[in-house]
Amino acid sequence: MSHKQQAISGGKWMSTSTAISTVFQFGQVAVLARLLEPSVFGIVSVSTLMIAFFNIFANLGFSNSIIYKQEEDRLVLSTIYLLNLGLGLVIGIIVFFSWPLVVAYYKEPRLENVIKLSSLYFIIVYIGQIYLFLLQKDLRFKAVASIDITGTIAGTAVTILLAYNGFAELALILGQLAQQTAKSVLQMIYGIRLFSPLLKFDLSLIKDHLRFGLYNVGDGLVGFIQANSDNILIGGMLGVKQLGYYTLASQLAVFPINRLSPIILQVAYPILAKFKDDTDELKKSYLTILDLMSFINLPLLAGLFITADSVVPLFYGPGWEPTILLIRIFVFISIFTYLSHPLFTLAFSKGKPKLLFYLNVITLVVKIPLIYIFGNYWGVTGIAYAFLIATAVNLIINFRMVHLLVGSFLADFGRNIAKPVVFCLVMVGAIALYKSFADSVNVVNTAVEIILGGILFIGLTLRFKIPLAELKTFGKNV
Repeated sequence: MSHKQQAISGGKWMSTSTAISTVFQFGQVAVLARLLEPSVFGIVSVSTLMIAFFNIFANLGFSNSIIYKQEEDRLVLSTIYLLNLGLGLVIGIIVFFSWPLVVAYYKEPRLENVIKLSSLYFIIVYIGQIYLFLLQKDLRFKAVASIDITGTIAGTAVTILLAYNGFAELALILGQLAQQTAKSVLQMIYGIRLFSPLLKFDLSLIKDHLRFGLYNVGDGLVGFIQANSDNILIGGMLGVKQLGYYTLASQLAVFPINRLSPIILQVAYPILAKFKDDTDELKKSYLTILDLMSFINLPLLAGLFITADSVVPLFYGPGWEPTILLIRIFVFISIFTYLSHPLFTLAFSKGKPKLLFYLNVITLVVKIPLIYIFGNYWGVTGIAYAFLIATAVNLIINFRMVHLLVGSFLADFGRNIAKPVVFCLVMVGAIALYKSFADSVNVVNTAVEIILGGILFIGLTLRFKIPLAELKTFGKNV
């Protein structure tokens, strides 16, 4: 199978997985928003932040180094596996005993049990994680997709069942643990044919992986603070209820992008790593990735921007109106974010993860003062605007780094993105015109807005970007 065929097959499976997972995620949020108060989402957001933070240290960036080096040595992989298990256990213990500090910072006693339960995540996740890396390295995306779908279904079912039975914030945490348990078990079942660990541990065998991982950890640490400083400061400055509003707005506007973009990047990275020395091919692939991501993400975000005041009351129910303006700010944050994502693929394909570290350091220096100043003057909305400015700065520097890696590309990028931008403006204008004549916010009018926007964008794309005949040929190849 050629690289193109592997990419198409992998994209098909990961798209299916993401579509199903996204539907379940939004269905879960829609149900829970009617069962739980905003502060519950803020409390769980704190736990999610802690998991994300300690994950940086636990895997040491081995996923990227295993793929980059195409690692197959059983002794090397066994050492990595045992090291991950040990780190996971240590970090789980640290998280468990950190609850007094977290409760004191957020002034929220309910966080005690949430943090204690969250510590189990690290014991569960690293049992099967190395098998996921190996499945990705071997481009076995059908298995990866099956694992993700099964875990999502299990987690959603447990979360909603427990929420209905009054478990409140614990429902979300136990649902996350159920999801990860299902994934870890399936990762081992699918991956055991690729690797069975030995009880051998020799750090000297993984020096290159550790060296490669140092920048991953540094980048991950700075990147975490850069990406989540808004959430961290909101909880401390404004309380968990405001954090709940902010979290829900972020989930609606950013979650789809964080699910859709990795489909392309997850499939592209193992393939591009195989011809990492061909700069022209990397540049061509980078532009293709950006083009594809624009036609996928821009219409979703533009549609969300214009329909936010219709979608929120119907999707979340009453009491969530403060999220509408936040969602519209996050739409632009998401646009800048998805445009910056492909640098990850380039940096690791060229073996230069340190660029990501430098990028996050610069963005962090810009973002934290803005968040503190804007948050004190304009509250949670000010923090969202500070995040937007920092993300724009990040993108400017990001594009400069891309130029250093593959040469001049902005002219080609501008020509490529012009069409989806124009199509989105036409779509937004048509929906705004319809809303000016609609008499109220209801299911029918919202459905018409969404359908109208979808028909316009797809129609313009088929007419001016991808002819229907070409699309049919592509479908047969898939």
